[in-house]
Amino acid sequence: MPHDSRTGSEPVTIAVIGCGQRGRGYAAYASQEPTLCKVVAIAEPRPMTQKLMAEAHLVDKTLVFETWQDLHKASAETIQTIGKRLADAVIIAVQDQMHQEVTLAFAEQGYHILCEKPMATTIEACVKMEAAVKKAGIIFGMGHVLRYSPYSKAVTEVVRSGALGPLINVVHIEPVGYFHFAHSYVRGNWAREEDSCFSLMTKSCHDIDILCHWLSPGGPTRVSSFGSLQHFRKAQKPPQAGDAKRCLDCAYERDCAYSAKKIYLEPVVQGQTGWPAAVLVDGIPDIENITDALKTGPYGRCVYECDNDVCDNQVVNLEFSNGATVSFTMVAQTQLICERQTRLHFAFGELIGDMSTFTVTDFRTRKTTHHTPKNEGGGHGGGDLGLIRTFIEAVHTGRQELLGTDVSDVLRSHLAVFAAEKSRREGVVVDCVQFEKEAKEKFGAL
Repeated sequence: MPHDSRTGSEPVTIAVIGCGQRGRGYAAYASQEPTLCKVVAIAEPRPMTQKLMAEAHLVDKTLVFETWQDLHKASAETIQTIGKRLADAVIIAVQDQMHQEVTLAFAEQGYHILCEKPMATTIEACVKMEAAVKKAGIIFGMGHVLRYSPYSKAVTEVVRSGALGPLINVVHIEPVGYFHFAHSYVRGNWAREEDSCFSLMTKSCHDIDILCHWLSPGGPTRVSSFGSLQHFRKAQKPPQAGDAKRCLDCAYERDCAYSAKKIYLEPVVQGQTGWPAAVLVDGIPDIENITDALKTGPYGRCVYECDNDVCDNQVVNLEFSNGATVSFTMVAQTQLICERQTRLHFAFGELIGDMSTFTVTDFRTRKTTHHTPKNEGGGHGGGDLGLIRTFIEAVHTGRQELLGTDVSDVLRSHLAVFAAEKSRREGVVVDCVQFEKEAKEKFGAL
């Protein structure tokens, strides 16, 4: 099927597969810029979530599906009968373990693809996705949203300019946030590796990606990592909590940092119905349905009585082919929520940033300049908006290079994450080049 660049002023059409927080977030761009893109089909199993999404984008009811398989089947029929896909592109925002099968299915039909991070949850799946995307010749965007915020773009400009000389070392911290970690990685969808993947992949693959981006064209050569699940386990349960398994039944609830009542119910009482409470119910949160969710659902459980097993703290040390070094820390126990703290050390200066502002100091002039890039709103300091905007433009023009990366770069940074986890598990320093070579040989990528 040909993949010619588009012409004219027609908006890029998209099908959204998975209409949860991430799917809705990307699709919001269609409401903001209706002349540039339009949501024409959706797949979502939750009835109210599906209904709200369809209404928000005026999706024809014949193009509202419960499953991605239903959408895929309808697409196959349309291609067979009139030689045309249902949309120009698909946004894949389903659970992580489904990314591979959905990507392979729609790549084969010729859809351009924006896939939420991570690429996939196994090395084999990532390698097969790269092969499928390359074979299809499609535009491929990855949900590595950190790259696309005005802040990150401004930092990248400093790096690329060479004004401070070569980049020698980076110190980068991902402060997940104490209740955010409890929500997503203790009570939530990413709590168990068996159900999703290890936390360095599900939370921080886009941190490793942007670190690799800043240090390119050099690539990672060696990695070591340490980490564990320190706090969110039964041995750390406060004695005052006794045998309580749920926050609503707990005598210690008022004093607990991770009280589900504080995290979910009290904000809804005050009229805050967005994240994280919105995740708990199908539809719009209210006092009644959130209370019910805390009584019966996973988000009402005591964080010390869950079946979670992913790391709540991990450090990663990377060496690059140009001799540069990186230290990265992911940690749950922080007040900041995902507001990365970064120090970049160059031969003749340094850059210190906090994801909204940064300072640049030139050692030669002894001058420090302060920079406050425009925050365009939305998630990740405008990164979510930046990614979907760039993806739509890439599809419209047929230019993968606008995204600043391609599927092979995406695979390479994911393999660095897998290599780091191998180091943590096995207690060894991993040769990244050899690790990538063996992964591609084992799973068939040439």
